[in-house]
Amino acid sequence: MGLDMAKYRRLFLEEAAEHLSEISTALLALEKDRGASEGIDVIFRMAHSIKSMAASLEYGSIADLAHALEDRMEGVRARGCIDDGAELASLFRGLEGLEAMVAVVRETGEAPPPQVELVESMRAESESLKKKALS
Repeated sequence: MGLDMAKYRRLFLEEAAEHLSEISTALLALEKDRGASEGIDVIFRMAHSIKSMAASLEYGSIADLAHALEDRMEGVRARGCIDDGAELASLFRGLEGLEAMVAVVRETGEAPPPQVELVESMRAESESLKKKALS
């Protein structure tokens, strides 16, 4: 890995840490007020940023999970609130998954293995919400 890649990885780790911290803060706000639109927007934007940064560095597994979280938040944005504790728990699982994957990059410099089950469950929940919204 050349000097540039190391520099970009360091930048990714710094920015990802900030974005994950903002997601965490926003989720805690949503725990208190499930309709906190600012929190909903923050999570959507931070997931989008992590997805873009991860994709540009070929951390596909991180990009996949961040994309699933972003899609999930798109549904929440459309509805304007978090439905219930189960939905909040799912979003916290997404955050924890991203934190664990970023930790792998920090420790090894390598892309982490995919979190297939987590990504699939978030995507299934997003699809289910879309169907509910349409009915």
